[in-house]
Amino acid sequence: MTTRHTLRVERLTRDAFAPFGDVIALEGARHFPINGGTTERFHDLASIDVVDDGGRPLVSLFRAQPRTLPVEVAMMERHPLGSQAFIPLAAVSRYLIVVAPAGELRPERMRAFVAQGWQGVNYAKGVWHHPLLALDAVSDFVVVDRGGTQPNCDEIALDDVWALDYDEIGLSVA
Repeated sequence: MTTRHTLRVERLTRDAFAPFGDVIALEGARHFPINGGTTERFHDLASIDVVDDGGRPLVSLFRAQPRTLPVEVAMMERHPLGSQAFIPLAAVSRYLIVVAPAGELRPERMRAFVAQGWQGVNYAKGVWHHPLLALDAVSDFVVVDRGGTQPNCDEIALDDVWALDYDEIGLSVA
């Protein structure tokens, strides 16, 4: 019989997400003017880590279909050879993030976050995460990850189902 667990969803902040990678956002980022003062550069927002074993940076677009609440977590994935950054293209759509530290997957160490549409994330190499969980609308993301000849995605089904608890962030379940 499958056991049901609950995982509390938190607001996404740089400090809370630091064990899993980077939050890609303008707030709190180092920035300076360029191009004769006509442009503001927000500099070095994520540590892209993709070159081990002959890897190369790969830029893609992902289009995520919105999920209906409640969302249940029954699987996780990781990319052992490189980081993976998700940068939303529209600031109006929120999305959920479920992560666990790199190494052996221990579901009791999973954490869940809600990201605003202006916040991207960069999962560090080997960090376990759930596939995209768009909330409000069809959502497009620029994805920067590793290209190469070696397989770079491990998926694992969880022994138990994890329900997300949205109370702290004010999401309502239909």
